[in-house]
Order: sequence, then structure tokens, then C-alpha cells
Amino acid sequence: MINDEENAILENGLEETEELFEYKSFTADKGQTLMRVDKYLFACMGGASRNRIQAAAKAGCILVNGKPVKSNYRVKPFDKVQVMLDHEPNDYTITPEEIPLEIVYEDNDLMVVNKPAGLVVHPGIGNVHGTLLNAIAWHLKDNPNFDANNPHIGLVHRIDKDTSGLLVVAKTEDAKAHLGKQFFDKTTSRTYHALVWGVMHDGNGTIDGDLGRDPHDRLRFCVFPNGENPLAKHAVTHFSVVERFTYATLVECRLETGRTHQIRVHMRHIGHPLFSDARYGGSEVLKGNMFGSYRQFIRDCFDVCPRQALHAQTLGFTHPTTGERMSFSAPYPDDFRQLVEHWRSYTLAEIKA
Repeated sequence: MINDEENAILENGLEETEELFEYKSFTADKGQTLMRVDKYLFACMGGASRNRIQAAAKAGCILVNGKPVKSNYRVKPFDKVQVMLDHEPNDYTITPEEIPLEIVYEDNDLMVVNKPAGLVVHPGIGNVHGTLLNAIAWHLKDNPNFDANNPHIGLVHRIDKDTSGLLVVAKTEDAKAHLGKQFFDKTTSRTYHALVWGVMHDGNGTIDGDLGRDPHDRLRFCVFPNGENPLAKHAVTHFSVVERFTYATLVECRLETGRTHQIRVHMRHIGHPLFSDARYGGSEVLKGNMFGSYRQFIRDCFDVCPRQALHAQTLGFTHPTTGERMSFSAPYPDDFRQLVEHWRSYTLAEIKA
């Protein structure tokens, strides 16, 4: 039987997560007649409707022989059909763990936390313990109305493990439903600050490009021309320059959509990968040279901030009970702040030279 969280994945697709994990797998026998994959899975899985299966296919969660397919794909003998999730499908029980938690705001309905880089949001392969959800469960362990394992409460959205910044947590089912609808309707406001390679000459701009799995690397995403890939999801990022350095730029990004790795992929697409982003090529020297003091400077920068230079700085939404518009801001964490200061100092030295 498919549980509530897995139903949500099938219905809404995969966003703000890094990997796909197999939930169910079926191999068609040698006598299999040609049959639509949605009908085939409906017959094989007792707990999912055809609508949910079709939504899963649209989201890229149904694979045949390792490749995403549409719901009208016809299964043939010996095809391997997989249903994928965005987390390891084991039934993890989230237990309270005493992990430091920076709470920016809290009331009876919700809390806003400032997640440090390096903290995984949700349990998964290699991260069964020590996640943000374990920390939240500890903080709310004395709240009789909060069940950390109830999928209808808790985190409303996610950010990558190595991205720092703000997240909102719902304490009640009504709060999560209300906040979730705001994210779906794009009435929330979120801005990120990122340090990217290269000098951006335009003061602001918009990147509009569908995001889908990279066919050559399932852990990465890439941009497809709008409408070209039916499995890709529409994504829009607005950006503006905050400060320019010699070979890098500090930018503010405002999300119109919230796709997996959206800022990282969009910035790479326009030729400005995030600094120190190993997955998307930002951990190599992409601008400048590799001689003398500059080479040492770049090494120092990578040491100061050994993760993608991305921080979820602001978050705004309407309170689900009071109707008040709420806005929050989180200062740069030490690694991001030191990285920006390094580039600022280097740029000033270059100007004076």
C-alpha cells in the first residue's frame, strides 16, 4: 500500500531534492501483451490510482529500462518498469535527536528555521540520523499535537544539503495545507544570494528555461528549450547584481518556481556557475589564471567555502491563521560571509595595483 507521503510524490512530482530511489520494480514476463504503462502499473500496484500513476509519469518518476517514459508507453515482454521516489523508500521513523537548531520565529502554527549548510533535511541513504527533521522532532518532543512522522505536518519545502538559509515548518495539518497552497500558487516570496563565476554585466535579468534530468547524469539537471522535453518542468529565476568582483559576481535570485537545483542549473546555463559548486562545474577555476597569488587566492576561497555558495536569505508568506504577511531574513553564515569578504579584498587590491 502506498503511504500519504509517496502519494504526494506521485501527485506533485519531484522538487528540491537530489536523487531518485526505486520504490517498486516489475519485469514484464515473456507473454506480456502490449499494454500502456499506466494500465500495467495499475494492475501491479493495488494502492495507486491511474491518475496518480499518470502524474508520476509526467513528473519523470516512471522508468522503463532505466529511462523516463510517458504514461502511454506500451510495455512489452521483459521490460523492467520502475516507480521512483525522491527519497529512499524504507519506512524511516523520525526520532528526536538533540541537534542545534536556529529558530528565527515560532508560534502555535509554524516555525521558521535557519538551516546551516551541511545539514540534510530528510532521512535517506547514508543519512538515517542527524537530519533537520530529527532536530525538529527534538525541539517539539513535548508538544502533544506534533507527530514528526505525520506527513501532513512538518516541512513545507526543502533546500539542498549544502545550501544554507530559511525554511518554514508547519506544526498543524491546517498550517501545512495553507502554506503548501501558497507555494503552489507562487504567492510566497523567496530570495537567495549566490556568488557566481564571472562578471555579470547586466544589472538584472530573467532566466526562463525548463529543467529536467540530465540524460548523461541522473544526479544533475539541465535546461531544455520550453516545450522540448515533456518531462522537464517550467522554471523561472529572476536575478539582480548585488556586487561585482574581479572574476566573480554576487547576485540575488528571486524564485518564481521552486525546482530541484534551479538556481544552480540556471546560473550554469547562462555561463555563471555557482562558486565552489562541484556538481555543476563551479569547483574549478573558470575565470582568471592559475599563476602566482591568484592561484593561492582561489585555493583559500575554496577552503573557506567548500560548498556551493548559495544562501536562502529571505522568506515571505501569509500566516495561515492570522492572515498577516510575514517576512524573514537570515544573515550570511560565516563561510559565505568570509568568501564574499575574500573576493571584496582581492578586487580592491587589484584596483589599487
